[in-house]
Amino acid sequence: MEGKAKISNSTAATVFKLLKDAGIRTHFIKQHGERSFIALKCHMIPLEWVTRRIATGSFLKRNPGVEEGYRFNPPKLETFYKDDANHDPQWTYEQCVAAKMTFGGVTIGPDELNIMEKMTVTIFEILERAWSSQNCSLIDMKIEFGIVDQTEELVLADIIDSDSWRLWPSGDKRLMKDKQVYRNLQEVTSEALDTVKRNFEWVAEKVQLLNIKPRGRVVVFMGSSSDSQQGDKIVSICKSLDIACELRVTSAHKQTDQTMRLLAEYEGDGIPTVLIAIAGRSNGLGPVLAGNTVLPVINCPPLTPDWGAQDVWSSLRMPSGLGCATVTEPEGAALAAAQILALTEHMVWARLRARQLNTWTGLIESDKKLRTANTV
Repeated sequence: MEGKAKISNSTAATVFKLLKDAGIRTHFIKQHGERSFIALKCHMIPLEWVTRRIATGSFLKRNPGVEEGYRFNPPKLETFYKDDANHDPQWTYEQCVAAKMTFGGVTIGPDELNIMEKMTVTIFEILERAWSSQNCSLIDMKIEFGIVDQTEELVLADIIDSDSWRLWPSGDKRLMKDKQVYRNLQEVTSEALDTVKRNFEWVAEKVQLLNIKPRGRVVVFMGSSSDSQQGDKIVSICKSLDIACELRVTSAHKQTDQTMRLLAEYEGDGIPTVLIAIAGRSNGLGPVLAGNTVLPVINCPPLTPDWGAQDVWSSLRMPSGLGCATVTEPEGAALAAAQILALTEHMVWARLRARQLNTWTGLIESDKKLRTANTV
């Protein structure tokens, strides 16, 4: 189809940039011209990983009795061995292990398969969440992985475009914008190809709207400037998640009127906001904020060795009717605030999900490294 390379390249480059920005390990480096992008050299693993949210297509043929539209929670994961002569047969986890495939110096064993499983579902969920921001349902998708040449790193390595997934605007199959439109053609005509091309162009345009900077913010109210060290830690975590974060100094005890004026500023500008209160000794800041706003408020008291055991109760024991949480670690407070924002900010959700994935993967890799060292 004339123009398909340009459309597919634009779609793939945008999707990979979104995934990289979220923190997913990929082969993608940058777009290079209209019909190409630059990527790391990888030794490809001949397995297709398919994630399904809704039962449709070939799944129904292979699983008679399952009704179309059945929703998989968690997403359904399937693996297919790339073998054109045998029509890409579906493989079980055990078959993948038994094959003992080696690529780029890495034997594909349980550790690698577990990582690919976890990455596949996470990637699907990130893109599903992103597409939902455009009122479009990601029904299923397939991806592949590779081993980076020389570094032996396992990464997402593929083209992700309209050939890779099913997309149903408003969750309506009749409005599909993916390659299935082409598959369903009774006859390939120039008019039919024009329709397919317009659908692919629609996807390429819409995908540009998925990787957007979060609108929400975190505002840290500190009882004094001496709390800035704790506030700076919260700013650092927020920055890593691309969340705007502001530090303000105000004392609920000593200048209640000023605290209320600052609070009114953030309530009145319409930006989704989570408040974090840092106040030592008798913490009146968090409770006063929580008692005068419906914005989420998190206490993060700077506890000291001498009186910390006593001071913490002013953050934990709230007057009745106040919904004010307490998290004693700055990192935990920042992540809790991010999780609140992630309810409506899909890129914050994506970064949090990727952060969890990378922690999980790091533990698997550390365990493998330790086992290998002991074996040697």
